[in-house]
Parts: sequence; C-alpha cells; structure tokens
Amino acid sequence: MEQRLTLQQKLLQKLSPQQIQVIKLLEIPTVQLEQRIKKELEENPVLEIESDNMEVVDDTTPQDSEQEKDIDNDEFSFDDYYAEDEDIPSYKLNAKNYSKDDKYIDIPFSVGTTFHEFLQEQLGLLSLSDEEKQLAEYIIGNIDDDGYLRRDLLSISDDLAFNMNLDVPEEKLLKILLDIQQFDPPGVGARSLQECLLIQLKRKNNDELKLAIKIVEDFFPEFTKKHYSKIQSKLELTEAQLKEAIDHILKLNPKPGSSYSNPLNKANQHIVPDFILDNIDGELNLTLNQRNVPNLIINESYLGMLRALGESHKQKKQNNKEALQFVKQKLDSAKWFIDAIQQRQTTLLLTMSEIINFQKEYFQDGDESKLKPMILKDIAERINLDISTVSRVSNSKYIQTHFGIYPLKYFFSEGMQKDDGEEVSTREIKKILKECIEAEDKHKPLTDEKLASILKEKSYNIARRTVAKYREQLNIPVARLRKEL
Repeated sequence: MEQRLTLQQKLLQKLSPQQIQVIKLLEIPTVQLEQRIKKELEENPVLEIESDNMEVVDDTTPQDSEQEKDIDNDEFSFDDYYAEDEDIPSYKLNAKNYSKDDKYIDIPFSVGTTFHEFLQEQLGLLSLSDEEKQLAEYIIGNIDDDGYLRRDLLSISDDLAFNMNLDVPEEKLLKILLDIQQFDPPGVGARSLQECLLIQLKRKNNDELKLAIKIVEDFFPEFTKKHYSKIQSKLELTEAQLKEAIDHILKLNPKPGSSYSNPLNKANQHIVPDFILDNIDGELNLTLNQRNVPNLIINESYLGMLRALGESHKQKKQNNKEALQFVKQKLDSAKWFIDAIQQRQTTLLLTMSEIINFQKEYFQDGDESKLKPMILKDIAERINLDISTVSRVSNSKYIQTHFGIYPLKYFFSEGMQKDDGEEVSTREIKKILKECIEAEDKHKPLTDEKLASILKEKSYNIARRTVAKYREQLNIPVARLRKEL
C-alpha cells in the first residue's frame, strides 16, 4: 500500500479543563463539595480560606508588629517547596516526637459488635474441633446482613477446596450449618424464606403453631401468592382457623439479620440541603446553603513570589525556571477552582429560582395538588441552558422548605390532560391511586380495571396498563397480593 502525506482540516469541539471542573462540581451535593474544597486546600498551597480579620487593640510595639507581619508573610515561603541540599534534623523524621517525661494516656473507645461478630461470639459456645470451628467461621462469613446464606453448600465446598485446600463434603457443612441455625436471632443461616420461617416457628415449640408449620412446609407457594381458598379447601379449615395460622406466620421476621440493631454501629444518613427556601410574609426567599462552604481567596504572598520569579527569569536565571512554572501552575489552578465554585453557585441559583417561579403556587403552601407538570426541558428552555446541565443540578440535590425537605427531582413530573382539557401532573394521579388503595376493602381489593374506572369518573381518562405502571412506581402490589383475611 502506497503511503501518502495529506493535509486535513477538522473542526473539533473540546471541553476546557475549567469547563470539565465546573461540570464535576455542578453535579455533586453540598456535603461532597465541602470535602472537595478541603482536598483542594490540602493540595494547592496558593488557596486559602478568607477570614474576617478583626482589629484587636493590644500592647505590642510597632517593632513587634512588624516582626509578626514578616513571620505571617513567610508562612508559605518558596523554601518549603524548593530547597537544595537541605539537611533535615533527625527529630523531624521521628513519628513519636515527644519527651520520655510526657505522660501518654490511651483513652479507650467503646464500639459495639457487628452482626457477624455477634454470631462469632455465639460460635464459642459450641464444642467444636479446630477444623469444625474454621468451617463454621467460613460459613458465617458467607451469611449476608439479612441473615441468609445465599450460597449453596456445594459452592462453599468448592471454595474451601480451592482457597484453603480442605476437602469437606456437603454433609459435614450441613451439620455445622444446622448448629448455626440455632443461633440468635431466630432464622439466621436460612437458605430460603421458607426455611427461615420454619426455623422461627419450630423454635417457639408451641402446639398452636402446628397448623402454621404445615402451611409453610406444604403450601408455601399458595401462601406467598395468597391463594388462601386453595389452602382452606385442601386442609378443610374454617376461615377463623386459617386466619389464626396466617396471623402467626405474618408476625415472623423475614429478615432476621435486620433485627440485630446496635445503636453504636447504626449509620444514620443525614440529609444536608443544598438550598434553603424561606416564606417571609408570602415572599419566597431562596438562598444557597453555604454554612460549611468557606470563601476561597488566593494567597497574596504567592502573587509577589510569581512577580519576583518572573523578574529573575527575565535576567536569564535558569535556576528559578522550575519554581516559576510550579507557582504559575498552582496560581492558575487556584483561579480555575475559585471561578468554578462561583459558576456553580450562579448556575444552581439560576436553575432553582426558575423551578420556584414555575411552581410558585406549590411552594407557597406545599399543596401537592398545585404541582404543575414539569420536565427538564421546560426549565432548560427558560434559562437558556442545556438539558444535561439542568439534570446535573437536580441530581442528588435537596431543598429545605417551610413544609419539609425534598429532593429536586420530586418537582419534575410528566403531565396529562383531563377530559375538560386541564393539564395535571401525573403525581396528582398517583396520589389519588394511593388514596383509593388505602381506603379499599382489604377483603376485596380494587383491581387495576376498577381503579381505571374510578379515575375515569374523576375525569382522568387513562388506560388500565397506565394504572398498572403508576401502581408499580408506587411499589404497590397487585390486588391479589393486597388481599387480607
């Protein structure tokens, strides 16, 4: 093949480093922004937090003040980053740099045990050989947080053969597993929901539970699908007997691991709102939550250092070339980061202000029926931004209002027209569906067709499959699974 040199012109659209930085900062919530700023402050010595310097009257002489000023200005000196043949004293390299006379007290910190540690503690109550204890610990390590052993014993046997060079038959693993299933909480170590319920029922050792045990053992598929009439006819039970047995089963815990709660290990997720909306005498006031986000400025000493290094570079002093490049790079990075933070704040306020203007009636009192249909495109067109930008703003962001804290995605919903031509939000339809299902007769729950007919009576002309879609979005099961005795 003949090789040729050709000249070709191309028009490419590429994002600048600052644009990429703005995009990344735009999509993170306030909590992550605080961590990102702390990281940037650690990595870039040119950045510093703006502080309100208050004048303090003291008895120091002007000479002392000048000396303190010189010390403050030399806090970030070039010698910290560029020094040749620096002889570092050994004590600066010592991690435990304290006197032998210093009293060191190790303060104990009490931490509760985890779910798996709780099982390990109970393992010590069994009389097992070293090998059996090792196998039991391996099985406990495969139990998930819900308390189930999701892996079959054959796979665990294969893992033991490959990883620990132990040839253990399934029968031996099953024997150890049965011992673990006697641990607390009841039902731990079960391999299925059916086995979990049976372990809990048999643990109670009550004659009144014989019928409940038989239903779980022999009619579990019918029980899960709520085919109560089939169970009643096959066992020749009265409705009262069946209801009593079903009530016993429904009181069991399907996730035994979740019942083990340790307040010291409980991880509570706190929502930090990104916006704060106040209603002052009917006027809505929107502010960004900047409580823990500091104002960043550039250290003036580095600007003077850059000018000094620039003059040295003009005088052909090559030794300062690397230092000049380092300081200039850090200064540019600091300016980009400060501009990116400011642009993020501007974009967030612009987008959220337009959302509030669009849903002004709703934000006055929080009445969900006043929520208008709104999609990302509606806001993007109003503020002349791309849909992806609005999507990044609304992702993982929260707003604190006078009627609660809500994610921004809550305010976006599709719309449909009623028979009279009025356009309403699908959220309003879902609210009506939820109210109808909550008020239904649980002995005869409403089917999707019946729900569709109820909505048509209220001028919401939607199909049955649309009702089924909204019901699934609300995590509501079908009518058969909502039936109660």
